[in-house]
Amino acid sequence: MHLDATTYNDLSVFHQEEEFSIFHKLNFTRTVYGKNWLKIFFSEPHHDLKKILGTQQIIHTLSEHIDDWPSEITNGTLLVIEKFLDYNLDPISEKPNPYNSWLYKTLHVEDYRMIKYSMIHMADFYRGIRKLTALFSESRLPAFFNIYIERAEQLLRETPLTRLSLLKSGESFSATENLYFGYHLQNHFKNETLELINIFGRLDAWYSMAVAVKKYNLSFPEFSDQPEPMIHTKGLYHILLQQPVAYDLEMNPAHNFLFLTGANMAGKSTLIKSLGSAVFLAHLGMGVPAQQMKLTLFDGLLTNINVVDNIAKGESYFYNEVQRVKNTVQRIADGKKWLVLIDELFKGTNVKDAMKCSLTVIEGLIKLKNSLFILSTHLYEIGEELKQYPNISFRYFETSVKDDQLDFSYQLKEGISNDRLGYLILKREKVVDMLEKL
Repeated sequence: MHLDATTYNDLSVFHQEEEFSIFHKLNFTRTVYGKNWLKIFFSEPHHDLKKILGTQQIIHTLSEHIDDWPSEITNGTLLVIEKFLDYNLDPISEKPNPYNSWLYKTLHVEDYRMIKYSMIHMADFYRGIRKLTALFSESRLPAFFNIYIERAEQLLRETPLTRLSLLKSGESFSATENLYFGYHLQNHFKNETLELINIFGRLDAWYSMAVAVKKYNLSFPEFSDQPEPMIHTKGLYHILLQQPVAYDLEMNPAHNFLFLTGANMAGKSTLIKSLGSAVFLAHLGMGVPAQQMKLTLFDGLLTNINVVDNIAKGESYFYNEVQRVKNTVQRIADGKKWLVLIDELFKGTNVKDAMKCSLTVIEGLIKLKNSLFILSTHLYEIGEELKQYPNISFRYFETSVKDDQLDFSYQLKEGISNDRLGYLILKREKVVDMLEKL
């Protein structure tokens, strides 16, 4: 599924302040290699349903073995191994024995210390790899997972690597053993060790996805193979919120355009981002933050939420809004299935102009039956003109006022909101009083 950089930013999949990103929330990798592979997974949502279902199967299986995951392989372990493999050791005998090992230990003190320390971590790493192959060698998992388990098993058949993997935790090595393993790992199995670290990084990324699904009780979505786009969610919420309110939402070819209204802070943007992030996670093969979700495979997801101006290029906010709409139309006119999420279109111009522009865009987009659209707006007036189109559904978030206090239910209702609460918020925050006292 295609997402562009703007969509990744709008949905906060990644974020400069990492703690505000979906990636950070779902990252339970144990190593930097796993984190790097998880970033790659998040950057490449699947286009293939077989890959999605296969990833769901992998995550489901790994979630049953979270407590069995090898604790020996840590980020520190892999850093020590990397440093050792790049270290310029004085030459080691191809056939170390007690005598030449004693000489090496005596005459090359620093190098021997490096070898001795590193071999402890090498043994931990290979022991951990053996545990993983034992866990999953008999599992009926997709070929794109099994290929890494089979490759790891193949490499572990090499005599020095077999011996390392069978050493018990805390077992001490003789000087001869240290130099035997040090020689082979630097001279014969350096590339193989790096390959296994890379394999472990992939496994660590899948492990992280399994931990996230289990920790947050995410549910695996069901994919429909029908040719027309559809989404049905029950109990959908945003993964980044501490106390989210859940939504039920249904979109299909008969009602493929949702016209969403409501006051500021009522929940429009949250709903849009909740759906976008859930569809994104579904195409990774992950569980989603919802009680239930059923959807078709989408070719792409595009958002128009956080448009900014560009002073350096002399581009106004409105100009960039227009360019974003233009780019969206160009992409989705390809006949493929897209999910398009637009929040407060044309904020960069006056109300009358914004209404005319918004109406023009909506009347154009509704011609595309191959995609689903959600558009939120304050411009409830254009809703009356849109009621003539049977494929547009109208939902709003209700806001009630009591004693100048706002109450947001965050629940979707059928119809169009005409709430105008800007002045009330200005008054509630004492801004009106402050201005009157100037």
